[in-house]
Order: sequence, then structure tokens, then C-alpha cells
Amino acid sequence: MSFSGMVKEELSRQIGNARHCRIAELAAIIGSCGRMGHFPQGDILKIQTENEVVARKCFTLLQKTFNIETEISVRENSHLKRVKVYVIEISEPKEIQVILQALKLTTDSVDHGTLIVADMLVAQQNCCKRAFIRGAFLASGSISDPEKGYHFEIVCPDVRRAEQLQTIIRSFSVDAKIVQRKKSHVVYVKEGAQIVDMLAVMEANVALMDLENIRILKEMRNSVNRKVNCETANINKTVNAAVKQMEDIKLIQQKLGFEQLNEGLAQIAELRMQYPEATLKELGMMLSPQVGKSGVNHRLRKLSAMADELREKQGGELL
Repeated sequence: MSFSGMVKEELSRQIGNARHCRIAELAAIIGSCGRMGHFPQGDILKIQTENEVVARKCFTLLQKTFNIETEISVRENSHLKRVKVYVIEISEPKEIQVILQALKLTTDSVDHGTLIVADMLVAQQNCCKRAFIRGAFLASGSISDPEKGYHFEIVCPDVRRAEQLQTIIRSFSVDAKIVQRKKSHVVYVKEGAQIVDMLAVMEANVALMDLENIRILKEMRNSVNRKVNCETANINKTVNAAVKQMEDIKLIQQKLGFEQLNEGLAQIAELRMQYPEATLKELGMMLSPQVGKSGVNHRLRKLSAMADELREKQGGELL
């Protein structure tokens, strides 16, 4: 099961004790998955989803909130073969009226079959806002595998619904953004810490802990990689510098001889030849009296300058 599927499975098992929270969650689910069908024999409220956990959650909420007994039928998607579609149909006029009034749902003025939350009073309290976001995510949301990247989104059919949802999410200090994708508008969050906040808002506590563990491991791996890369770069830099120093010293030895150098330069030249892999600190500790890193580096720079001068004047590259 995908990470997104695990989050939805966890959320599907959460049934709020307060009726107003169940109403808020149902409003989000039916507002996304529901349609009103108008037929000669009467209107039908149809809730349709390809996700079994969404159908199960909707069925349970309808039963606990409105005491409505209905059934979930399973059909095959006519466009995508082998894809199951779960359908809940309510045809009793009084039950439809009670649901639409309680959830503040009305038919869209453009698409008369689509339902929209006309009054956001259903999600005024923080607990109801959490429930509304939870319902919206269950109905049309997804979250990427955190091992691969961080992306949380909820797809809305139009900009009005996207802005409604964005406002509710931002009330929890999460910077949700909206982008248009074909005919839909997507409310999304991309930053890892804010996705953790979204899971906390929806009360997906198990998924939240899983995501946090993955984030910690990724940060540790990245930190280790940064340190290894830094150490490797430092080692390469040290090795390259030592190789250059050896070439300079050999050139000086060949052209001038160490007896032409002052005592300090002669000492460091001989030590570098004897210990080509030693660090500046180690070389300094071998001198008598001992010299610090900056002192050793100063002497080696002098030797390098002497070697460069020899190359310029005599063309004395060491073969």
C-alpha cells in the first residue's frame, strides 16, 4: 500500500464524537464526490468514489450522523476497465433534504449536478476545520512517498472550492498554495515540516510519526553525505597541496641544494620530503622548536615562491 493509501486508511477509522465535526467531514466528502441526479421518478443523491475507504467512511458518517441506512454498490468504471467504483445512492426526498440542509450543500449554478458548500458555517470551529480538511483529503487528496519527496495536495473542481479549502488550511498557519492543473485547481503543500503539520491537523498521528522518522533518517543521511563530501574535498586539497610542495622542494634541491636555504626553510623542506603525507600541524610538531600551522604554511609558501622564481628564470621544470 502506498503512503497516501496508509494515511487514508488511518483517517477512515477516525469517527468524531461531535455531530458538528461529522457534518463538516461529510460536507467535504460529498461536496467532492457527490452529485445530484434529476430523474422523472425523482432526485437521487449519488456519492461515487474509486476508493473503498472513502465509501466506507461516508457510509459510516451517514449512518451515525443522520441514522440513514443505505448500501454501497460496487460497479466497474466504464472508461477504465477493472477499476472498481463504489457508489452510495440516496433517493428518499426527506433524507436528501436533511443531508443537504445540514451540510449546507447546494447545487452548482453552472453544473446543476455538482454540489458545493454554500455556507462555511459548517467549518467554523477548529475541530470542524480539521474534520473538513480530513474529508477533503480522503475524497480527493494525495501525499507522495516521503522517501522520494514531499508533496501534499487536494484536487478541487473549481477555484472557488480551492480558495475555500486554502483559507481553512491557512488558518492552521500552513502556507497552502493553489495551482491550476487542466480543468482542476489543486491546493498543495510542498515543504516537509508543513506536511507534518497537515498530518497533525488531520489527526493522522501514526502517519505523522512515520513521516517524522523518515525525515530524520533523510536529514541524517544528508548530513553524513555533506560531512563526507567536505572531508573528501579537504583531503583532496591537502594531497594536491602536498604534491605541489614536493615538486617545489625537489626543484629547489636540484637547482640550489638545501645548503643554500636558511635553517628554518631547510628543516621544513627536509621534513616534507621525509613525510609527504604529514599535515601542517604534524610537520610543525616535528620541528625544534615546534612551530604552529601558520608558521609551517608560511615557510612552505616561501619555498613555493622560490620554486616559481626558478621556473621563470631558468625554465627549471622537474621532469
